[in-house]
Amino acid sequence: MKQITPIFIIFIAVISIQIQFALADDWSQWRGENRDGIWKETGIIEEFDSPEIPHRWSVPVGSGYSGPSVADGRVYITDRLTKPKQVERVHCFDWKTGDEIWSYTYDCIYKIEYPVGPRANVTIHDGLVYALGAMGHLHCFDAVTGEIKWKKDLNTEYNINMPIWGIACAPIIDEDLVIVQIGGKPEACVVAFDRKTGEEKWKALSDNASYSAPIMITQAGKRVLICWTGHNVAALDPQTGEVHWKYPIPPTRWEIGIATPIVKNNKLFVTNFYEGAYLLELATEELDVQLKWHKQGKDERNTKAIQTTMSTPIWLGDYIYGVDSYGEVRCIDARNGERIWEDLTAVPKARWSTIHFVKNADKVWMFNEKGELLITELAPDGLNIISRAKLIEPTRGQLNRRGGVTWSHPAFAYKHVFARNDNELVCANLEKSEK
Repeated sequence: MKQITPIFIIFIAVISIQIQFALADDWSQWRGENRDGIWKETGIIEEFDSPEIPHRWSVPVGSGYSGPSVADGRVYITDRLTKPKQVERVHCFDWKTGDEIWSYTYDCIYKIEYPVGPRANVTIHDGLVYALGAMGHLHCFDAVTGEIKWKKDLNTEYNINMPIWGIACAPIIDEDLVIVQIGGKPEACVVAFDRKTGEEKWKALSDNASYSAPIMITQAGKRVLICWTGHNVAALDPQTGEVHWKYPIPPTRWEIGIATPIVKNNKLFVTNFYEGAYLLELATEELDVQLKWHKQGKDERNTKAIQTTMSTPIWLGDYIYGVDSYGEVRCIDARNGERIWEDLTAVPKARWSTIHFVKNADKVWMFNEKGELLITELAPDGLNIISRAKLIEPTRGQLNRRGGVTWSHPAFAYKHVFARNDNELVCANLEKSEK
């Protein structure tokens, strides 16, 4: 009988780990693998056992609005410190233990409102990590070691007309490019770089930046980058920056688009507080668009549809569900924009109150600003909260009133949830136990 060598054992162990992660769901960027808020894993709990969800681990972090991203067994998060000097940081932790793998710190003086910390989730792709800070610092790291591959001060290079709340749009990858929305000048609202070298490949649009993350869709058989800027919803060729079409949504007060556009059945939905809710119909034979409907209230307290602030809505069947800017979960008919119902049980009724929606099979998981995780069902006849429990405490950094908030989007990966406030990053197990 042949003796098994240590090298062979190591090889088998590496292959086993690779298979494990190939079969598990990562959450490698904003709102998951396809930026659609869909969590595909099975074997998840159906209700919570207690009013508080036990943590697998917790690690201290600084403040920030950015959510965690998870890929290849590692968790990434950005934060900010103000003492002894102002810095932004990018961290990498082991997903099972919370042990720090690497961390990088760089000087960053904020000249924005709500100066708590970075806004944009990091994006992980093909062994590289892309982190975009609130003042426009873009770094590319080796995902395993933290070695800097390249970096840019986009505010200096592109003369950004800095948004009042800073740069917030998570970088998006298309083939060999990393693309960011920054509101640079001239004609550099959206800029694409070679993702391995940082070389500029194209820039487009003269708009100011919004806070809404770009998404990739298919229209008329072509891959299209959708960017909701401070002035337009624009469709671009992701490899060249060519503008296929623009639908104008000029700001009435200031550029406040935060929620990510959502797409279903060749329809695209965007919503913000001041301009209201828009459903755009995407042509199927050519790259064009037209307005299906627009809903706006008579004033900011009399909104008709879903005029959200930060929460990205969820589209199920013929209905869209979201949180209005005063804390009502609402259901509207996607076919005409008419409101079907509103509910006040999921999130506090308060100005800028927010909640994050993630679909898993036939359930919708909600993470509200009180740090609660809710397992729910959403239907035209109402909201059914199956179970709810506290995951993490709200903190006062992100909003210094109503006892604090948790505005950062959680990540769902490896049958666990990862969430942060301004003090800690936590991991909790959501796997159904075998009985």
